[in-house]
Amino acid sequence: MDLLQDQKILLCVCGGVAAYKAAALVRRLADAGAVVQVAMTANAERFVTATTFQALSGRPVRTSLWDAAAEAAMGHIELARWPDRIVIAPASANTIARLAHGLADDLVSTLCLATDAPLALAPAMNRLMWAHPATQANVETLRARGALLLGPDSGGQACGEVGEGRMMEPEAIVAALARASA
Repeated sequence: MDLLQDQKILLCVCGGVAAYKAAALVRRLADAGAVVQVAMTANAERFVTATTFQALSGRPVRTSLWDAAAEAAMGHIELARWPDRIVIAPASANTIARLAHGLADDLVSTLCLATDAPLALAPAMNRLMWAHPATQANVETLRARGALLLGPDSGGQACGEVGEGRMMEPEAIVAALARASA
């Protein structure tokens, strides 16, 4: 399955219980032929470890703007220029809001502002957070700027509620990215 053969995908993992699905997404992207580099927010590291993503991607994981070795040569700018596409999965309400408002106070938000690569977002949050007018306005702002929205799906959520806000399954994200790349 070479749907994304040799595409360089920067997978940005944000905080939220759906971060565990990002590990499977790395594997599915690689199965589809993509070269995957992972960057994580500090909140993502509360749910999954960089070691997991390094093992699955075969590449060192970036977690901070303040990595002295990477930043000696402006590594965040180099990384922002590397991908063919940036995928944020899971995309939390917080990250969506920060991107919509142009904030750049961590590695992930800075990478997204410093790139011209297409952006895809796989939202994951509680159904009420997803439905909130602020979140919907932020999503519309990002769509108007050309971001590809991948989901969310509807169903049972970690909080015990049911509704729209689940991150799409990794296989569905890969299929959507392949369609967008065709």
